[in-house]
Amino acid sequence: MTVKSFAAKIFAKYIVKQTAKWRDNPIAAQERVFKNLIKQAVSTRFGSDHNFASIQSHADFVRHVPIRDYEALKPYVEEVVSGKADILWPGKPIYFAKTSGTTSGAKYIPITKTSIRHQVEASRNAILTYIHETGNSDFVDGKMIFLQGSPELQEKNGIKLGRLSGISAHYVPNYLQKNRLPSWETNCIEDWETKVDAIVEETMVEDMSVIAGIPSWVQMYFERLQARSGKNVGDLFKNFQLFIYGGVNYEPYRAKFERLIGRKVDSIELFPASEGFFAYQDSQTEKGMLLLLDSGIFYEFVKADEFFGEAPERITIKDVELGVNYVMVISTDAGLWAYNLGDTVQFVSLKPYRVIVSGRIKHFISAFGEHVIAKEVEEAMRQAIAETDARVNEFTVAPQITPENGELPYHEWLVEFERKPADMGKFIAVLDQSLQRQNSYYFDLMDGKILQLLKVTPIKPGGFQAYMKSKGKLGGQNKVQRLANDRSVADNLLEFKE
Repeated sequence: MTVKSFAAKIFAKYIVKQTAKWRDNPIAAQERVFKNLIKQAVSTRFGSDHNFASIQSHADFVRHVPIRDYEALKPYVEEVVSGKADILWPGKPIYFAKTSGTTSGAKYIPITKTSIRHQVEASRNAILTYIHETGNSDFVDGKMIFLQGSPELQEKNGIKLGRLSGISAHYVPNYLQKNRLPSWETNCIEDWETKVDAIVEETMVEDMSVIAGIPSWVQMYFERLQARSGKNVGDLFKNFQLFIYGGVNYEPYRAKFERLIGRKVDSIELFPASEGFFAYQDSQTEKGMLLLLDSGIFYEFVKADEFFGEAPERITIKDVELGVNYVMVISTDAGLWAYNLGDTVQFVSLKPYRVIVSGRIKHFISAFGEHVIAKEVEEAMRQAIAETDARVNEFTVAPQITPENGELPYHEWLVEFERKPADMGKFIAVLDQSLQRQNSYYFDLMDGKILQLLKVTPIKPGGFQAYMKSKGKLGGQNKVQRLANDRSVADNLLEFKE
């Protein structure tokens, strides 16, 4: 054991002990965060507009501060972007995380000195928690890579801006700098395919022990490593021990990853976004991710099936229930207030509070009232792969409301297979039966002959990557939309069907 790996174990023990203080007193931790946020922002423009001086409780907050998405908060953000201080948070942010908005072009998410510190600490603590639980710290001596966007930053009215992953690259601690790959020059390559090829050349001769990124793009990296070397990733990197991921559910990719690697490796799931770092996997044996309740973020939850109703109830963690699909609403130390992140979560544990990401509030299929969510289609696909010989690279689901020839409507699954099932009928049946078990509304529609059996449309190899490239969303933090209530994604993908 090296000095670095020994020190990591000592530090890990300390961090887990510190985490336990708020983890075991979660409601008090959230109350403390809430009061601190209100106190700090009372003299800001937003605080003045929403009477923060009179807010003493969550009930007061609900009365004075409505839930907003980015579009509704945009007038305040634009003032911050123009260079004004004390608008959403005291002073000015030190960064803007620039993301692509669906309705308004670029979105500028403010990041403050305090909020970036919480982001960096959460990333670090996720790894340290793993070290403490497993006793495995040898990987800290190997090379590590995070497949991310360019770290090059621009400037707008004196505030630096870039992708969140690029901003985070500036906060890699000194003791890891020698372990970090790829090189700065390679990381700055904008074209994703060129960048992946350069990363392959740079890393295939190294002792890689930790690899991190969104699963779909790490899969692309692994495939190119295998093609270039003729070896499984696990044979090429004999000390590869840990895969760190976020952004999408890993389960649909797990079987393919294990084939590419040639063995199983441990994994840690993270739940970060430009707006904050919300949770990380704190156990290799328990389901879900630990919700971070003492990191400058105050959480509210609204039942997803009530969210678009009039005056939906906003609750805090003390009132959440297991297994309910909630829209997560956040207020942060970067000046986002009652902000609808767009993600939906379900609690899988209340002691401690652990969540899984169940989807996006705008990403569902309910063309006939079924309200199918991402978690359900991903679980159905997992079961179909487990019970057949199919191998799947990627998929998305959409409704077909007006099929030709007077057929009943159906759900269309557009699937890029690595290997098609020998019995496609069985594959489809497993998908359908799994959905019926998980979703009573879908069951009723099938039972009542409102919908016919789902259909699978095979997409040619590389089709999903070609589609993402055609939309300018290849690589980085971009993700394939798992399902939609319209055919905007599906109809574009049909160009790549077999």
